[in-house]
Amino acid sequence: MDRKIITIKTTYSEEELIVLLKERNENGFHYLYDHYSGALYGIVLRIVQSKEYTEEVIQDVFVKIWNSIHQYDASKGRFYTWMINIARNTAIDYLKSKGFQNELKNQSLPDFVYNTTELSTVNNSSDYIGFNNVLENLEVDKQELINLAYYQGYTQHEISEKLKIPLGTVKTKMRNALMKLKDLLKDYQ
Repeated sequence: MDRKIITIKTTYSEEELIVLLKERNENGFHYLYDHYSGALYGIVLRIVQSKEYTEEVIQDVFVKIWNSIHQYDASKGRFYTWMINIARNTAIDYLKSKGFQNELKNQSLPDFVYNTTELSTVNNSSDYIGFNNVLENLEVDKQELINLAYYQGYTQHEISEKLKIPLGTVKTKMRNALMKLKDLLKDYQ
């Protein structure tokens, strides 16, 4: 009994691959995807800067290659260069698309933006130089002024409104507090 051995060719030259793609051969498409998707993925990722978006774009890239393979002209350049241009242009078009632009506008702010304790510099764990210990040597009202102005970002006018004291008094107390701090910090130099 004669046995026929069927061999499946696993490597194709660039010209053979182009012929297979033009014949709409699915094995050619699988070969194309298996051998070029990694390189094209890297090119798209560099442009769109997101793995999620890259996976969307890379699908479009292979559909465009499949649908426009008859437009490829070997006399104008290598097949790989032609595919890179498709990948690059598809990624740029994706970034310019209205859907992508709207998605960027509609993204919610990360939760940490609303968490004032994480953003606050008053947190004792960030006091590496021991400044809070120095600050404790000031009178309580001066500590509060320094805290409001330098840790919470209040202006002198806002401090005046918050503490219900005249602006001139805030300025005087702030100046006195800074002078006292300067004296206290001389020992730490």
